[in-house]
Amino acid sequence: MDALLTATALIEAGAGVALLILPSRAVELLLGAPLEAPDAFTVARVGGTALLTLGAAAWLARGDTQSRAARGLVSAMVIYNLGVALILGAAGIRSERVGIVLWPAVVLHTAMTIWCIMSLRHPSIAEDSGNLRQQL
Repeated sequence: MDALLTATALIEAGAGVALLILPSRAVELLLGAPLEAPDAFTVARVGGTALLTLGAAAWLARGDTQSRAARGLVSAMVIYNLGVALILGAAGIRSERVGIVLWPAVVLHTAMTIWCIMSLRHPSIAEDSGNLRQQL
């Protein structure tokens, strides 16, 4: 679970920073069209703040993977990643234009959903891989 939380921290914090600093470009890469309305910039930056927060929570929990709080965070990440994969996938199917990173993002969030579920269902597998990395 440590590797999962580290990966989540890096991925989501990076996406959050992109939405905070360059919201229109980040959305254009994802959906194929830049933001135009001032309200859309505000919503994108709120989303960026949320992603940065998720990244920070995952980063801080990565050393405490067996706690109930860490398991709760990973459980919440299942909902988040599954929701994002479904929403982005539906957007890609409905839209004629998609950004260059839309389908890779769908695949990434689907893989993260599976990784989260596996970590929750089989904590010994996640623990064993962490122990193996420490031995190397």
